Amino acid sequence: QVQLKESGGRLVQAGTSLRLSCAASEHTLTSYIMGWFRQAPGKQREFVASIAWSSGMTYYTNSVKGRFTISRDNVKNTMWLQLNFVQPEDTAVYYCAASNIHLDYELKSANSWGQGTQVTVSS
Repeated sequence: QVQLKESGGRLVQAGTSLRLSCAASEHTLTSYIMGWFRQAPGKQREFVASIAWSSGMTYYTNSVKGRFTISRDNVKNTMWLQLNFVQPEDTAVYYCAASNIHLDYELKSANSWGQGTQVTVSS
């Protein structure tokens, strides 16, 4: 398993931007797909975005396409989620996750998880 640690969550106003970071432990990540989930109060955890570490191919859930951007730095073993034009419905705990299952772009078989970082969007 990969050790993951998120950071960057905070209270922001609607319409603004913030960037979340996920630092991965010293590990060979080339076979991994990594990404982000979020869980809002009273709701189930939902997939947000993923990136294939080797190719850089990205995948997004429809509700964030055009607003969120996932990226990674192979050297720093760090992944980011840029959140633009955030809305109150983006309020959630955001989790970093990783899967080493081939083509698992929705991370349904993720076996590594971070502790989460809280994003709160005020209207």
